[in-house]
Amino acid sequence: MTATAPILALFDLDHTLLRDDSDEQWVAFLVEKGELDGERFARASDELAARYQQGEAGALEFTEFYLSTLRARAHGELIPLREMFMQERIRPLVPSATRDLVARHRRLGHLCVLTTGASRFLSEPIAQELGFEHLIATEPEIVDGRYTGRVAGTPNMREGKVDRLHAWLDGRGASLAAFSESWFYSDSQNDLPLLSRVTHPVAVNPDDVLAAHARRNGWPQIALT
Repeated sequence: MTATAPILALFDLDHTLLRDDSDEQWVAFLVEKGELDGERFARASDELAARYQQGEAGALEFTEFYLSTLRARAHGELIPLREMFMQERIRPLVPSATRDLVARHRRLGHLCVLTTGASRFLSEPIAQELGFEHLIATEPEIVDGRYTGRVAGTPNMREGKVDRLHAWLDGRGASLAAFSESWFYSDSQNDLPLLSRVTHPVAVNPDDVLAAHARRNGWPQIALT
């Protein structure tokens, strides 16, 4: 941590800074391009997304389901698809209010970090698009130059988001407690572990559970869409 960044600003991605879920959009994009069996995968995706939002599906199951779309493929061969995905699917899902919010924290000199359960493969270009220098994401495993469809390390979800943040800060010689203020913007009950650890939790377009928790605890609720 440096003297010019005494305040930490953390941002979730899906349904927070984006109007939708990047993993679900990626699956829909691959189906549209003929890269996936649309009917089978779409049914499974919808069911899993619903169970995850209700806290019924585990982080590892959720993550590796979507990472299976990369399985046995090299990073380089997926780049043209990802660039098309960004143009067709992601950029239209970024509200102007999202860009304004991130830009405001950056202008104030805050240390801004995008922390997402989505894979680094999907979230890295989105982070760049939104102006983030720092990204904590779920890391996809690569063996012999190809994605395995498995997670490397801890998925950046639920309690894992807290653990990964502490590890990231420790690598910078910092700690969460060392910041004079810490902000976290999220839409989901799944982020309650991290929301409960910052000085300024903000519920963004919150799900019902998070909205109720925010009301009980006096947390602000905002809408970016």
